[in-house]
Amino acid sequence: MKYNAVTVTQLNKYLKDRFDEDENLNAVLVKGEISNFKNHYTGHLYFTLKDENSLIKCIMFKSYAEKLQFKPKDGMKVMVFGSVSVFERDGVYQIYCKSMLEDGMGDLHEKFEQLKAKLEAEGLFSQSHKKTIPMYPKIIGVLTSQTGAVIRDIINVSSRRNPNVYIRLLPVPVQGPGAAEQIASKIKLMNEKKLADVLIVGRGGGSLEDLWPFNEEIVARAIYESEIPIISAVGHETDFTIADFVADLRAPTPSAAAELAVPDIYELKQKIQNYQNRYKEALKKKIEVMKLKFEKIMKSRVFTDPTRKIIDNSIILDDYIKRLEKAITETQKHKKNKYNELIAKLDALSPLKTLIRGYSIVEKEGKIIKSAKQVNKLDEISIKFIDGKIQAKVL
Repeated sequence: MKYNAVTVTQLNKYLKDRFDEDENLNAVLVKGEISNFKNHYTGHLYFTLKDENSLIKCIMFKSYAEKLQFKPKDGMKVMVFGSVSVFERDGVYQIYCKSMLEDGMGDLHEKFEQLKAKLEAEGLFSQSHKKTIPMYPKIIGVLTSQTGAVIRDIINVSSRRNPNVYIRLLPVPVQGPGAAEQIASKIKLMNEKKLADVLIVGRGGGSLEDLWPFNEEIVARAIYESEIPIISAVGHETDFTIADFVADLRAPTPSAAAELAVPDIYELKQKIQNYQNRYKEALKKKIEVMKLKFEKIMKSRVFTDPTRKIIDNSIILDDYIKRLEKAITETQKHKKNKYNELIAKLDALSPLKTLIRGYSIVEKEGKIIKSAKQVNKLDEISIKFIDGKIQAKVL
């Protein structure tokens, strides 16, 4: 029996012709949520449009994409207008979009914004809570898939920067059901067992759905409660997750996370060498300055003519002695003159001077009589003259 087989190309062309002839497929308006969005360098837009149960591939050529009034991205709900046709080479049918309108944000994106607002209000993103990444960690903990490119990139970068750093991998699923719970559980285990000095949590790029475990509240709270500093490295540089906001440090890529966590030992050695050279130069200059000071001191008179200072001090001491002797002499002379003046004054007031001039002193019972009223008749008195004393009686 002879069969009339057609080629794959003929079949795909036949299907394309049938699609193109169907008026219902030449002008369709379809709404759904954007996923796996890619903005090609040519300007063409490639993405998937999906709802709860199905999805369909879409393409929008540059000439139509340039007319858009917004930037499409994963999670957006949109309405697209275009035609459905078959791409012969791959044998797939897709929507060739001519225009696109926003139809609101997707459910996942809305959940993302709601959780972000909630956790931010609770202070989980606060800078004051973020811990400092250790400068010289010995053990780098990594939570990611054990078969992906992420762990290979981290190992390669770490080994290049510092081969002495130990990488401890705790494999976890990074997408799909149950991934968030396992990621949170391994973060807690790392802390309970103190298995690392710093922890990298991450995965490669993907759609919003692929990255969703890192947007779960359970992961965010596990990161916040971690005592080990955590670096978030989820997706590409343009991807942001809740984990990025809670983590102590966000890295744009897993490779960048390894660079942030692992110090470059060769750069460190170079810094140490530079410090050593600077200290040597500083010490050399210090020694030169001290040598100059020593030479200057040794040339001073105290070392070249040590007795000169003694002689100078002896001359000064002699001068002080002479000045002291002169001061003592002048003081004695002044005191003597003062003494003589006082003696002269005392002598002038002496009662003996009065007796020399012919006066006498009358006493009664040892007391000087100054008035006649002080004696009575028949009182015995004594009269003192310059040359002696006599006894008398008052008549």
